Amino acid sequence: MTSSRKTTQEERIQIVKECLENGSNYGDTAIKYNVSYQQVYTWVKLYSELGYDGLEDRRGKRTVEQKPRSEVEDLKIKLAKLEHELYMTKIERDLLKKVEELEKGDVFRK
Repeated sequence: MTSSRKTTQEERIQIVKECLENGSNYGDTAIKYNVSYQQVYTWVKLYSELGYDGLEDRRGKRTVEQKPRSEVEDLKIKLAKLEHELYMTKIERDLLKKVEELEKGDVFRK
């Protein structure tokens, strides 16, 4: 098994292009560039789905701060925002109900 090493986006593009030129020979390409077979396979798959933007390193970045690479990714970001907004609205509603209950309880105690 090959130990991991850092690669730039340009290196990943070069590795993917060479792999595709050699008939998707992931194993030979992985050995030549000292990366894992799985990594080469993943990069080729991302490249075929998203193009050059798919090879961008996005580790450690928040999804909402990223520029979407595809329409599907854009829709996932919008869905996450709407789900969060719905969650916050439900919490606000429940809090207001609780405050109302407490206020009603104070009226009867007086």
